[in-house]
Amino acid sequence: MNRERIEEFLYREADLLDRPDLDSWMNLFAESGTYWMPATEDQQDPINHISHIYDDRVMMEIRRRNFIHPRASSKEWEVRCSHVIGNIRLLPEVAEDVITVTSNQHVVVWYRDEQRLYACRVTHRLQIDGEDFKILEKQVDLINPEAPQQSLIIYL
Repeated sequence: MNRERIEEFLYREADLLDRPDLDSWMNLFAESGTYWMPATEDQQDPINHISHIYDDRVMMEIRRRNFIHPRASSKEWEVRCSHVIGNIRLLPEVAEDVITVTSNQHVVVWYRDEQRLYACRVTHRLQIDGEDFKILEKQVDLINPEAPQQSLIIYL
């Protein structure tokens, strides 16, 4: 698989989250796609343990609607984000049409006149979709998952 295409996909996703354009971002996910942010280091699964976030497409749609709704509290304050992605690694392929990619990311979020910094290791399981990809799973492992987290207003 072409490493440049995979990197460009990750940068495109980051750009959509930076805007934030949740409609277009959600279109990057497969219908069965999930987004998971574990609440502890080395958490085994999102079903039997509490997570910061574990969303399927239905929950993503609910969050998206809440985020853009004209009366949503999130609309009272502008949200600005900046993703920096590095150390992109392709893991050995398990299936012909699925690629696992890890990256380190620093995300700065400006919300409610406050700047927040998140550092994480992100794992994407991507399904090859013609010349593009669909996200099957996105796992965001914060470097400090056990620390109290302020309200996560936007996906990282």
